[in-house]
Amino acid sequence: MLDSTSAHDRSLRSTRPGQADETPRPARRARGWPAGVAALIGAGVLLAGCGATPDGGAAAGGKPRILAAFYPLEWMSAKVAGPDATVTTLTQPGVEPHDLELDPRQIASVEQSDLVVYIKGVQPAVDEAVGEQAEGKAFDAAAAITTLPPTGDEEEGHGGEKPSYDPHVWLDPARLAAAVTELGKRLGQADPAHAAGYTERAKAAAAELGTLDEELRAGLTTCESRTIVTGHSAFGYLADRYHLKQVGISGLDPEAEPSPARLAEVSRIARQEGVTTIFTEELVSPKVAEVLAKEVGAKTAVLNPIESRPRTGDYLSAARANLTVLRSALGCS
Repeated sequence: MLDSTSAHDRSLRSTRPGQADETPRPARRARGWPAGVAALIGAGVLLAGCGATPDGGAAAGGKPRILAAFYPLEWMSAKVAGPDATVTTLTQPGVEPHDLELDPRQIASVEQSDLVVYIKGVQPAVDEAVGEQAEGKAFDAAAAITTLPPTGDEEEGHGGEKPSYDPHVWLDPARLAAAVTELGKRLGQADPAHAAGYTERAKAAAAELGTLDEELRAGLTTCESRTIVTGHSAFGYLADRYHLKQVGISGLDPEAEPSPARLAEVSRIARQEGVTTIFTEELVSPKVAEVLAKEVGAKTAVLNPIESRPRTGDYLSAARANLTVLRSALGCS
């Protein structure tokens, strides 16, 4: 079993310690295991599920089992794993990742996996499960890159705690490429017999992300506006990479209710900077953004934070679709 933080990890770690409004959203989970789960774990009842994946299957052929917390991590894990490891995910398509609650079978899968790929700070339930069930066999993708501080207006992060950094690292392809490269190393250490394959596939995936980065940079270089008003502050890394200004209606938590003062400030900025589009998300209610757009005379458009598996395509195609939306909204030539 690998130590959870290699020397290389430590050297790279930053200084951090349909629309959903039509479907009722689950209440945010309180800290702590769901009722009865801790007792089940202690009694060993979950052992009946040994070998089960979150989808109910079994690890095939003794291959290493990689469990990804949510979609972009599933995408990069599958890219690097290839045929040498199995990859499953805790967050199914269409589920808002921040709201994920873990059932006993999913908690068992965290314990039984050979490597859990997650980002600390995105999903409180996963953070807790990793701490309880997967210490020493987890890969925090954010630990492989230089992170950004939370937005200045942020009061609380996911789970009700003030965040020490912005966890939405996957929206910068260059940073994600660094995480992919590090994942290849970790899998090679865990499965030396297939280390060359992991390394080669990680290199290929990083190259794909490099090409995406070049496309985004070229497409967002010459624009009439550089301000993006978003439903919540998920796009800080994209803004940082491509010299945009993100103005989030809410902070890092998509369910946080913006204060009247915050709404007034965003409205003022939107008018002052001639914003023509207020961006919404597929898995979060657009109502506040729609009201704001009407108030400032703007339209709305969906900008995908790529937290869930796209209905069609993959991470790369979703990022390219975002580029098309951004170019139209910002008047890029």
